[in-house]
Amino acid sequence: MQPLHRRGFLGVLATGAAALGISSLTSPASLSAKPKVIPGPSDDAGFETWLNKIKGKHRQIFDAPDANGGFPFAWSRIFYMTNNAVGTPDNEITVVVILRHDAIPLSMNHPLWEKYKFGEFFKITDKATNAPAVRNPFYQPKPNELPLPGMSIEDLSKTGVLFGACDMALTFYSGMMAKSLNADAAEIKKDWVSGILPGIHIVPSGVLAINRTQEHGCTYCFAG
Repeated sequence: MQPLHRRGFLGVLATGAAALGISSLTSPASLSAKPKVIPGPSDDAGFETWLNKIKGKHRQIFDAPDANGGFPFAWSRIFYMTNNAVGTPDNEITVVVILRHDAIPLSMNHPLWEKYKFGEFFKITDKATNAPAVRNPFYQPKPNELPLPGMSIEDLSKTGVLFGACDMALTFYSGMMAKSLNADAAEIKKDWVSGILPGIHIVPSGVLAINRTQEHGCTYCFAG
């Protein structure tokens, strides 16, 4: 299985755009035409509820289009640690991490990593084995396995970090996985969604969530 990088992703996006009713993505000539009206993700009550959890004076969004060795999680933990060090309590802080594009497997549980060989597909190495990861390296790690205490996904969630997983990435990568396995894309996506980690909210798209979190007062940091 080969990873789907940005050019490949855009190719798949163009192929699937018609099915989503986004005609302006399928033909340059259609850019001048009036696009079809589709329901706005802002109408999704669950998404709005998730966004409304953003609180406090200090609000930070980490944009993670790649695993980047775990830096989205390390920086999230550092944001809390250093805010605490200068006297800011946790209730005045919100961190949001958006897992999108090549970071999408980080939103899923260990069995899916093993079943679909995510480490091989997304080129993510398990530092404990120096081999393609067959588990989520940042969820339920072994003691002292990560460089910072409290930077695992579950620890960050308990601290108050909000995690969003891009539905567009789930859709297209599960489709690519289905193609490589000669399997049904809808069934694979259903399987992936069933394995989203506790506390991680599926957002309509990563780029939309990044915009909306900034509209809710978050400052932006690229973490991938």
